[in-house]
Amino acid sequence: MTEFRLMSDAFAADGYFSKEQELNDPAFGASGGNRSPALRWEGVPDEAKSLALTVYDPDAPTGSGFWHWVVVNLPVATRSLPMDAGRAAGDLLPPGAVQMANDYGLPGFGGFAPPKGDKPHRYIFRIHALKVASLPLDAHKTNAVARFMLHLNEIDSATVTGLYEIS
Repeated sequence: MTEFRLMSDAFAADGYFSKEQELNDPAFGASGGNRSPALRWEGVPDEAKSLALTVYDPDAPTGSGFWHWVVVNLPVATRSLPMDAGRAAGDLLPPGAVQMANDYGLPGFGGFAPPKGDKPHRYIFRIHALKVASLPLDAHKTNAVARFMLHLNEIDSATVTGLYEIS
């Protein structure tokens, strides 16, 4: 069986993201493309019935980190997401996938905006293999509820981490 792995051609593991993944919001001192990177994975466990994806910054100065993207109910046969799949419309996601509001309070992917001059922040992308075909969630639930349900239903997961800083 192939090891469960998550990868991207947009950034190397422990490498830096491009300006394309930076948030575009002057209030945060960020002027990037706000586009989620293309992702791909392999080795999904045979017993998995659906997938989910989360993106988390443990270095955000909030006391609890920052959730940039939470997507649930990805069909188990899904093996990749194209660049900008996290746009609010969700039209580049597979049918049935649901994007929760990120910690900016917006649907979909919220780009990276660490405080200017702060050390590089880590952004942990995690693909979750779940034991259920779908989670009973819609976009009106919080990402905390979604993450709770992911934890209860996870069989396995794979991660890849990238870095970003605004200088």
